[in-house]
Amino acid sequence: MQHFKVYSKPDLLSLTKVRRFETKTGERLQVAHHPEDIAGTIQQSSAPFVLFGIPEDLGAKGNLGIGGTDTLWIPFLQSFLNVQSNDFFDGNEVLLLGHFDFGDIQYLIDTTAKSDEERIEAYRHAVNTIDDEVEHLVKLITENKKIPIVVGGGHNNSYPLIKGAAKGWHRAGKLELAQLNCINLDAHADYRPLEGRHSGNAFRYAEEDGYLAKYCVIGLHENYIPQNSWVDIVNNPFIDCITFEDIFVHEKRTFMQAVSHATGFTEDTMTGIDIDLDGIQNTLSSAMTPVGISPVHARQYVSFAAADSKAAYFHICEGATRLTDGRTDATSGKLASYLVTDFIKGISIVDKQP
Repeated sequence: MQHFKVYSKPDLLSLTKVRRFETKTGERLQVAHHPEDIAGTIQQSSAPFVLFGIPEDLGAKGNLGIGGTDTLWIPFLQSFLNVQSNDFFDGNEVLLLGHFDFGDIQYLIDTTAKSDEERIEAYRHAVNTIDDEVEHLVKLITENKKIPIVVGGGHNNSYPLIKGAAKGWHRAGKLELAQLNCINLDAHADYRPLEGRHSGNAFRYAEEDGYLAKYCVIGLHENYIPQNSWVDIVNNPFIDCITFEDIFVHEKRTFMQAVSHATGFTEDTMTGIDIDLDGIQNTLSSAMTPVGISPVHARQYVSFAAADSKAAYFHICEGATRLTDGRTDATSGKLASYLVTDFIKGISIVDKQP
C-alpha cells in the first residue's frame, strides 16, 4: 500500500481544538503506534472500528462526472475530531488509521494525457490501482474481525470494499463463502456495464466477480436509471430497489419502511452499508441534486441499517466540499461526521442489548 499515509497522535491533535473542561474525540481516538506495521497495529488495537479515508476523484472523472470527491476527507476529519467525547460517543472505540493519497497518479494523467478520450481511459485504468490497495487494507481490517469505516472518494471504492471485506470476513470465519450483501442509499444504482472501472459500475463488477450476493438500492431516481441497467436489475432476483418516486411521490411506502425492507432483503448474511451523498438534497457532490432525501433521512437510514444488519463495512462516498466547477460547501464534512457517529452508535445499541 504505497499510497497510504498513517496518522500519529500529533496529526490528530493538530486538527483538534482542545478545550479546558472538555474532551474531544480527537483526544480519545486510537492511532497506529508503529506506522510501519499496519497489520500489527490493526491486530493489536482494542477498537472494533477502523476508520480511514480515500480522498480521490479518479473514479468519478472516469464516469464522466465532475471532480471534487477528493475534497471531503479533511473537512470531515476537522469536524469528526472535534465531536465531544461523552456518554453517547466516546471515540476510543475507533482506530483512525490514515488516508490514501493518489495524487501522484492524478498528476501523471493530467500532465501526459493528450486528449479527453485518453484521459478518461487513463482514469479508468488508474482505478484498478486504487482497487488493489483498498482491497488489501480492508481485508487486513476484516480478517481481524473489525469493521471498516470509509469516507471520501467516488462510489468506485465499493468494489474493493466488497471484495476485501468478503475475503477478510471469510478468513475470520464469519462467512461460509467470500460473498457479501449490500444496501445502498443512492440516487443511482451504480450498476453500469463492465466498460473499465469507474464510479458508476462498482456493484456490477462486484457481482460479476462473485463477491456480491444480494444488492438493494433505496431512493433510486427514475430519471437517472439507464434502461439497460434497469432491465438487468428487474430480471435479477438477487437485486432489489425502491425508487425515490415510490417513496416520496407516489407514497407507496414510507422511507423507514423502505429501509426496513432493504435490511430484511439482505438479512441472511453480512451486509455492506453504503450511502452516496448525491442522494441527499442540495448536498455538494459529483451529481448534486435539488430533489432528494433530507440529511435527517440519511441519519435515520444509517442508524437503522447499522442496528438491523450484520454490518460488514460502512461507506460514505461522492461528497465534496469543493467541485472542479467552482462550487463549494463546507458543511458536507460535518454531515459525514454525523453519519459516522450514527453508524457506530447504531452498532453499539445492538451490542449493549442483553
